[in-house]
Amino acid sequence: MKLLDGTAQDIDYIGSRLVEYNYSQVPRTQERDFIPINKKLVNEDGCIVAGCIAEMYCWHIAAINILWVDESCRCQGAGGMLLREVERVAAEAGCTLIHLDTFDFQAKDFYLKQGYEIFGVLEECPGGHCRYYMKKRLEPAGGR
Repeated sequence: MKLLDGTAQDIDYIGSRLVEYNYSQVPRTQERDFIPINKKLVNEDGCIVAGCIAEMYCWHIAAINILWVDESCRCQGAGGMLLREVERVAAEAGCTLIHLDTFDFQAKDFYLKQGYEIFGVLEECPGGHCRYYMKKRLEPAGGR
């Protein structure tokens, strides 16, 4: 064996092998493995001022990868609006769980106010800070 850098094609292959293994352990509950749930807010000029990148994966579980709000729009409800919309879309698709991670210098308190709970903390990531892993149960609005 020899160790090499992976290409984009290799990454897809490796990911598909992991998904294949996962399904051998827990059968899929959704037709497509990964379903994007991406939303943005634009201002009157059409410029993006906030956005959320999320996905529903394998078993009707949603993960928020990025939620960003421009500093000029913070504390005006933009983050809550995006989060509620992603949660609504996920729940309508049958999700019962959504999760994310955030740093102590980002939006931990915001997520707590939105009903998320901390289920894990990674200390010294980066040094002098913590990374929080958070989750929220959703009431599915639609069927699977």
